Amino acid sequence: MSTTDAGFHDAILITASEAYPAFERAVLGAEREITMGFRVFDPLTRLRCAEARAVGRTWADLIEHVLNRGVDITLILSDFDPVAATDLHRATWTTMRILCGIRELTHAGAGQLTVRPMLHPARVGVLPRLLFAPFVSAKIGKLRRGYDALGEGKRKSALNKVPGVKYVLKHLNGFSVPSYPVSHHQKLAVIDGRYLYIGGLDLDERRFDDHDHEQAADQTWHDVQLLLDDPDRATAARGHLMRMADVVAGDADPEPTPGILRTLSQARHKSQFWHMSPRTVVHDIETTYHARIRAAQNLIYIETQFFRDRAMARELCDRARTCPELRLFLVLPAAPESVAFRDDPALDGRYGDHLQTKCLRKLRRAFGDRLLITSPVQRRAASATRTPGVRSTLSGAPVIYVHAKVAVFDQTAAIVSSANLNGRSLRWDTEVGVEIDQPDQARVLRDRLLRHWMGDLGDVGSDTSAWFDKTAELIRAEATHAPSTRSTLLVPHDIAAGAQTAVPVPGMPPEMV
Repeated sequence: MSTTDAGFHDAILITASEAYPAFERAVLGAEREITMGFRVFDPLTRLRCAEARAVGRTWADLIEHVLNRGVDITLILSDFDPVAATDLHRATWTTMRILCGIRELTHAGAGQLTVRPMLHPARVGVLPRLLFAPFVSAKIGKLRRGYDALGEGKRKSALNKVPGVKYVLKHLNGFSVPSYPVSHHQKLAVIDGRYLYIGGLDLDERRFDDHDHEQAADQTWHDVQLLLDDPDRATAARGHLMRMADVVAGDADPEPTPGILRTLSQARHKSQFWHMSPRTVVHDIETTYHARIRAAQNLIYIETQFFRDRAMARELCDRARTCPELRLFLVLPAAPESVAFRDDPALDGRYGDHLQTKCLRKLRRAFGDRLLITSPVQRRAASATRTPGVRSTLSGAPVIYVHAKVAVFDQTAAIVSSANLNGRSLRWDTEVGVEIDQPDQARVLRDRLLRHWMGDLGDVGSDTSAWFDKTAELIRAEATHAPSTRSTLLVPHDIAAGAQTAVPVPGMPPEMV
């Protein structure tokens, strides 16, 4: 496979403009089976590489082509709470209908297509469900009015596309409807038990962006995937996908997955009356982060969509105090998506801002000038016509939305996963990633990411401390220049802006966001 034969460097896929074509080629090259687990998988996503476009226009065409070659395909597809996440629930079942249609179009002797929509079975306990019942009732009422307004014929057709909503409206009310707060957030594929595609990137048009990030701010999307030629890791990842349903249901204990890091939780079957949380049974990603932080000596580089976990912040602060040479370089989005691009920021995003502001202020006190917190922006001035969203611009430029989940520790090790640095990813949701423990590979990953943002200025060199201090000074200075003249896409992150939109929610578990 050309994407990996050239070595690890070519297996680092930055943005969907690199990842989607590589994934397409991997699927095209499959000989026996493909096993996948995605939060979002839209078969109408356009194909990008020339080889894939030779067989069709969209992923639906690619899947039909590969099935007709006799390749078996299994997709574990996340499903969602039909009341709290109606749009995501609808998208899951749209994918189901399309893929079922593809299965009917395949030739005799085609490969088997298996698609499992999977809702995490963990439910909110009786007491908190009663407390939230008025809000849930209001949401159900709004859904009912919306579907009733369609008229009888269209209403029936529309409800058939959202089976969870249809069941709720027919059988339940705000006091009896269950609430499902946990999701399967993983994004991975295993091809022929040899190749592993893994990281933070789902498959749909919303996630597509390239290195220039020149789309409208609310359409930018920075992400990182790996495509590894690694039969051992691929076998372990496939085993995870095949056993996952039994594990999260509590019907089986998790088994080891050598080389694969996970977060897994189970539904509680006892003492469920007051709980809002599942029972965490695997938290490899969190423990590996903590271990690598405790061993770091010079530089920790992190890209994450959220930094909201207080335990992670404490671990970093403790290491900052015991290792005076350690520096921390964070790349975060300017604001959560539900805050950045809305004039009426959602409560979950504002609560997330509250948690993240507290974490970042702790880091600033512990690290002092050894901390650099940045956010990427475009090399163009914000439009004179105000961009929708209270925090869609920063330092005079439209933001670039960061969705990557990557950390590099010195030049020793790295973690690439689907997990953000928040309690939800580290203890609740199903997440999967890998640890890269080869120093040369960790260095290549870090250098590629830094060059993506800073060009040649991202070359660290042998003196990490001097490079860090010079870079911090440069980024602060560049933020004062016109966006089109800047030599880096990174500007200082605005902690104060997050504090202005932050809202504490007493009694709400931090893992909810």
